[in-house]
Amino acid sequence: MVLTALTLLVSLIFLLSGSTGGLFAKKLILRSYFDNAAGLKNGAPVTLQGVTVGNVIRIRVVPERNPTPVEVTIRVGVNYLHDLHVDSTTSIAQAGVLGDSYVDIDSTRASGPQPSDNSELKSTGSPSIQDVIRTSQGSIQDVSALMRKIGVLVDTLNSTRGTIGSIINDPAFYTKISRIATDLEKITDAISQGQGSLGKLVNDDTLYAHANSAIQHLDKMATEMDEGQGTAGKLLKDDSLYKNLNSTVANANQLMAEVNSGKGAMGKLAKDPVFAQKLDDTVTRLDSILTNIDQGKGTLGQLVQNRALYDHTDQTMDQTQQLVKSIRENPKKYLVIRLRIF
Repeated sequence: MVLTALTLLVSLIFLLSGSTGGLFAKKLILRSYFDNAAGLKNGAPVTLQGVTVGNVIRIRVVPERNPTPVEVTIRVGVNYLHDLHVDSTTSIAQAGVLGDSYVDIDSTRASGPQPSDNSELKSTGSPSIQDVIRTSQGSIQDVSALMRKIGVLVDTLNSTRGTIGSIINDPAFYTKISRIATDLEKITDAISQGQGSLGKLVNDDTLYAHANSAIQHLDKMATEMDEGQGTAGKLLKDDSLYKNLNSTVANANQLMAEVNSGKGAMGKLAKDPVFAQKLDDTVTRLDSILTNIDQGKGTLGQLVQNRALYDHTDQTMDQTQQLVKSIRENPKKYLVIRLRIF
């Protein structure tokens, strides 16, 4: 029984040390420093990319290494040395939410030489379960406040307070909705039966016929215009209009060029200062004449301003008209021819 127990003990020791290469395999001692042990214990496993390669042999506090005073010494089998580098990093992780802590070595981005015995590997900060709980406490409080607000909202909806509460719980509103639905049903029935303007638009083929006829006329007009028929077609297709327009523009340009060069009456008016002075003098004299007439000076002024002269002139014209009329009625009275023979 003693021999059997010793055999089982030795086998168990070999099994426990198998992750590090065996009981008699050569081991490599490495160190890392952390700000918190996060529940890590002696004998905890050490993994490399998720594969167990060793275990923790010592944990102690080194105050002079502040702010990372926790020294964790690990033992790794040398058969995993080819996967380790001096720039590999270590972190303390948890096996699940409530699992034990362990040390994980990350060499995915490491490219340096292999570490020597008693070398130090840099640590990276990884959140512990306490950090996760502490961080999630604010989120839990926010969710609780949100749930309370949702409860108040549900209570409001169950009552007749607010618009949505009235919509859900007010029977009068339901009656109105039901009445509106009934009216809409009547309207749709009337439309489907061809009653009213909308019904005729939906069911009467006359509107479709008119629209189809209008579209045919438009298509015919477009075809005729495309073929150059009619005034609009000639405007689109006849080159003579373009030539006439081009000729008109050319003549207008020539006319403007002659005006700018001082040729012709318009050119002299625009460019000749003597002609402009004469025109200004003429306008000045004409303004003076019109001023005199307006002031009653001269014969034209008297005719415009003197009422007595206008009346005499009107009376003379009236008498002349009467004389002409009398002569036409009795010319013998006024026209007498006398012949004398000597």
